[in-house]
Amino acid sequence: MVIAAWVIALFFAANIGASGTAASMGAAFGAGAITRKWIALVLVAVAAFLGAVIGGGNVVKTISNGLIPSHIVTFEMTVIILASACLTLFGSNLIGVPLSTSEVTVGAVVGAGLALGHLHYSRLLVIIAVWLVMPFLAMVIGLGLGVVVRRIEPKLLRRAKPIVPMLIVGLIGAGCYEAFSAGMNNVANAVGPMVASGIMTVHAGLYWGALFVSLGAMTLGSRVLDTNAKKITKLSLMQGIVVSFTSATLVLIASFFGLPVPQTQATTMAIFGVGQSHVGTDVWRQGVVVKILKTWIVSPVSALLVSFLFTEMLVRGDFTSLFVVVASIVVAFLYWSMRPRKRKALTMQELD
Repeated sequence: MVIAAWVIALFFAANIGASGTAASMGAAFGAGAITRKWIALVLVAVAAFLGAVIGGGNVVKTISNGLIPSHIVTFEMTVIILASACLTLFGSNLIGVPLSTSEVTVGAVVGAGLALGHLHYSRLLVIIAVWLVMPFLAMVIGLGLGVVVRRIEPKLLRRAKPIVPMLIVGLIGAGCYEAFSAGMNNVANAVGPMVASGIMTVHAGLYWGALFVSLGAMTLGSRVLDTNAKKITKLSLMQGIVVSFTSATLVLIASFFGLPVPQTQATTMAIFGVGQSHVGTDVWRQGVVVKILKTWIVSPVSALLVSFLFTEMLVRGDFTSLFVVVASIVVAFLYWSMRPRKRKALTMQELD
C-alpha cells in the first residue's frame, strides 16, 4: 500500500506539473517574449518548485487534516483518495472534459470522509464559497484592468520605444509569478493524503511534490504550453501581464489561507474579462461562464462519487452504494432511450 501510494502520488504530481503549471508561461511564449520552449519550461519548473517549497505548507495541511481528521486516513485510504482523483482526471481526459486538480482532490477527500462519517463541514463550506467567488472576481478584475490597458497601452507604445523590452520582461516575470503561485497551491493535491497517513512529513511532502511537479512541467508540459500559447496569442503584452498577475495574486492569497483553488478557472476568467473589456455587462451572458460553472460542479462531484464508492467497497465492505449507482445509471439510460423523439416536419419536396 505504501509503495502504491508513493507511485500514485508522484505520478499525480508530475501530471499536475504537465497541465496547469506548464500553462503558466503560455502568455509569454505565445506573445513571443520567450522564443525557445525549453527556456519557458525550465522557468516554469524552477518557479513552481520554489512556490511549493516556500509556501505550499498551508494548503498541504488543509488537504491532510483540514477536511477530514488525519487519524482516520490509513495507508489504504491514502491509496483510495489518490487513485480516485487520478482515475477521475484520466476519465475526463478520455472524454475531453476539463477538470480542476484542486477540485478533484478535494472531492476525493470529501467522498472518503462522507463514507466514513467524518467531515469538517465548516471548512468545506469556506472552500466552496471561495470556488464560487474567485473565478468571477478574476473576471471582474480582468475586466477593469482591461479597460485601463486598452486606453494607455497604445499611447505608451507610440511615445516610448523602450517600453516594449520592459513589457517583455514584465510578461516573463508575470508568467514566473503565476507558476510560483501554482506550485504553492497545487503540490498539496498530490502529497496531502500522504502527509495525512504519516507516510511523509509536511516538509518532505513539499520537496518530493515540488520535485515531481517540476519534472512533469519540463518533460510533459510541451503540448500544454503550445495549446495555451495559441489560445493567448490575441492578447497584447500588457494584457498578458494583467491576466497572469490577476490569477496568480488570487491563488497566492488563497494559498496563504490554506485554501485549494482552481487556478485554471481563475486564469480563464481573467483572460475572458480582459479580452471582452469592451463588451461591458454583456460578459455575463457569454457561454464561458456556463462552462466554468459546469466544470466547477463536475470536478468535485465526480471525484467524490468515485472515492465514496471505493471507500464503501474496499474499507467498509458494503456494495449497496455501488448497486444504487449502477441501478440509477441503468434507469436513467432506459428513460432517455425510451423518450419519444420529435420528428422533423417533412417539406413538400420530401413528400414528393
